[in-house]
Amino acid sequence: MNKRIHHFFTNDHRRLEDLLRKASENPDAINMEYYHPFRVGLLTHIKMEEKILFPAAQRANGGVALPITAKLRLDHGAITSLMAVYPTHELIKALWFILDQHDLLEEKPGGMYDACEALTQHQTDEILEQLNQVTEVPVHPPSPLSYVLEAGKRAVARAGYDYDSLIK
Repeated sequence: MNKRIHHFFTNDHRRLEDLLRKASENPDAINMEYYHPFRVGLLTHIKMEEKILFPAAQRANGGVALPITAKLRLDHGAITSLMAVYPTHELIKALWFILDQHDLLEEKPGGMYDACEALTQHQTDEILEQLNQVTEVPVHPPSPLSYVLEAGKRAVARAGYDYDSLIK
């Protein structure tokens, strides 16, 4: 297995991590020049997994979703909901934790990317072509309203995390 799909997604993880690191390196403020492309990039990354990779693996697996897919989708819901919240260092701390756990499930040996790659090994070129044609997810400005954060916290809880304990 040549792991071209695995490399595509893990390289994108590193790109997104770099943007988030740059966005949050100033302890006094979030740098929106880096946070905005991080947000768009992360939501687009999730779109590629949800619309192309996971369905391709499910089709190749006889129509049955891989067991880890349900957890990854809960994480995607939590991450997506947090992207609607105006960024603070606390929010970014929670994001780092969730992304670290999530990315491990995808990247580790035998993880989601390896499983998808094995199931779709004869479709690699087609899948990579589709991934390279994905358009960016359009976004509205993040919201500072408390009810948006509360909705995000509920999505985080559904994914198995406690937002308030993550930011301590």
